[in-house]
Parts: sequence; C-alpha cells; structure tokens
Amino acid sequence: MENATNMSDRTNKADSSGNGDSLFFAHGGYRDLKSFQMATLVVDLNVEFCERYIDKRSRTHDQMTQAGRSGRQNIAEGSQAAGTSKKTELKLTSVARASLEELLLDYEDYLRQHRLRIWMKESQEAKAVRNLAYGKDKSCLSYSSYLENPEQGANMMICLIHQTNYLLDMQLKKLSEEFLAQGGFTERLYNKRQEYRRT
Repeated sequence: MENATNMSDRTNKADSSGNGDSLFFAHGGYRDLKSFQMATLVVDLNVEFCERYIDKRSRTHDQMTQAGRSGRQNIAEGSQAAGTSKKTELKLTSVARASLEELLLDYEDYLRQHRLRIWMKESQEAKAVRNLAYGKDKSCLSYSSYLENPEQGANMMICLIHQTNYLLDMQLKKLSEEFLAQGGFTERLYNKRQEYRRT
C-alpha cells in the first residue's frame, strides 16, 4: 500500500531521536499507525461478522473474536513499549501479525467448509474491497454492505486482513532496520553512562 514505510509520526520521531540526547526512544502514537487503523477496522467488522454468522456458543466464535482483538491490542502495546524496549516492540508487533494470520485462516476455513466461493486476488470483487482502504474517510460503514451475506462478508474480511498484514510486514521490516541502526535501550543506557563519565 502507498507510503507503507512512512507509518506514523512516532516512527519518524524514532528515526530522528536515534542520534539525539534522549535516553528513551520515541514511543506511543500508535493511533497514527496505518496498521493500527486498519486493524481497528478488522476488529470491528470481525465482531459484526461473528455476531451474524458464527454460533455464539461455539469455540470458533471466541477464537475469531480474540484473534482480531489480539492483532489490534498488540500493535498498541508494542508501540507503547518502544520507549524502553525496541525488542519488545518487535515481539508484540510480530504477535499482532501472527494473530491476524490466524484470523485469516479462520475466514478461509469458513468459506471452504460452507462450500462458498473464495475470491481470486485479481478478481474485480477483491480489487473493489482493496480500493476502499485508500478512501480518506474510510470506516466500518465503507465495508458494511459486504456483510449482508456470509460469502461476501468473509471474502471482504480476507482482503482487509491481507492489507493489514502487508502493513505489518512493512512495519516489522522498518523496526528491524531501526533496531540494527540504533540498538536497544540497554545499549543506549550504557552509551549514556559512558558519556556521563567522560564529562
């Protein structure tokens, strides 16, 4: 997706603070992350799909709901933890990515087990859903019409999760590069102590 690596003000601040005087890394600002914004759509639309089409008494209902929530929450927790642990940020962002992959498989399973059609990546239906992500005022309402039937709803969720996972892959790549370039909090603390002793 466009500007995937320019993920947030937080990321930009982390880049600039890497050689600054601050002991702590820039952190928080997760609400500006495109991955968090997309994951929020996934959470809300996933809950609505499950309420409509998955038996509330089933384990699948709980698992799908929790997988969606885990994806979003771990993005936020990782961003907040970045101030003192880039390693934790990487770990929690990876957990978010894994949770959404689990949810993706649940939707693929749903379509297969109910003998419903799975959209091809380059189908017009899939392209139409993907294009919604570029709208300036996108919200759950932008996607809600797809939830009128389970086949469209599940395929829409698959497209949305793929886009969110792509953003998380780009985010993880950038975080890894930052970690290699800037080191971790312990390394920064050691360097600050050395600077202090030399003054």
